[in-house]
Amino acid sequence: MIRFFFRLLLLCVVCLAALGWWFRDDVLRTWEKIGKPLLVIGRKSPTPDPVRYGVLKEEAERWRLDLGKRYRAAEGKAAQDTVISEAQGFLEAALPDLMLCWLGTPWDFNGTSEIPGEGKVACGYFVATVLRDAGFRVNRYKLAREPSENILRTFLPRSELERRVGAPYQDYADSLRQYQSGVRIVGLDTHVGFIVSGPEGFRFIHSSGSSPWSVVDESEGDAEVLKRSNYRVHGSLTDNREVIRRWLEGEKIEVRTSS
Repeated sequence: MIRFFFRLLLLCVVCLAALGWWFRDDVLRTWEKIGKPLLVIGRKSPTPDPVRYGVLKEEAERWRLDLGKRYRAAEGKAAQDTVISEAQGFLEAALPDLMLCWLGTPWDFNGTSEIPGEGKVACGYFVATVLRDAGFRVNRYKLAREPSENILRTFLPRSELERRVGAPYQDYADSLRQYQSGVRIVGLDTHVGFIVSGPEGFRFIHSSGSSPWSVVDESEGDAEVLKRSNYRVHGSLTDNREVIRRWLEGEKIEVRTSS
């Protein structure tokens, strides 16, 4: 009798293992949906990269100085436009590179870190620090403390902001896909981050006050904070000639405040 139960138990274990292997992809997808991807064997959480971040900061400043010199020496609008176009292309690549060095850095409402992986960083400080370290001459402390729309208005005129209140997320996502590639600041109900648009859609990169409570790079389908927000306002940094000119010139950018 004992031998019979032992064989029955062994048979059950083998069957369960076979079923687990057969449906492994479905299991993994379900496990990810319930928010526990870090327990999947072989999958690692993002690691902040302060060393690369330091190199990218230096490169951004070197490019800004070189392009700024060429811009000031350019004769005529056509020549200036050529430099503006090069600067636009550089920022479209450099800004996301800087953002991604922060992935995995813990979020905290009062986090003020300015180095990836060291301490914690709030959403506003993440945005303000990346912009400062890309070469924009802006006070990150003042910028980070402002409401999201003030952060946008610090760089862009009101006429270039697109605001949606109560719009279904899919409608909002569809509209974002119509824009050309570039980097946008997006303000939500109580949050701020970056939207990086490309040929394959857009990514939402931000310091998330929701799980996993860290800096994350999310696809359209995974951007739960963006989905849940009732209020959304965004504007393009890299598609604005005046923003790029101020970057080239190293012009001080005054933070727009509510007072």
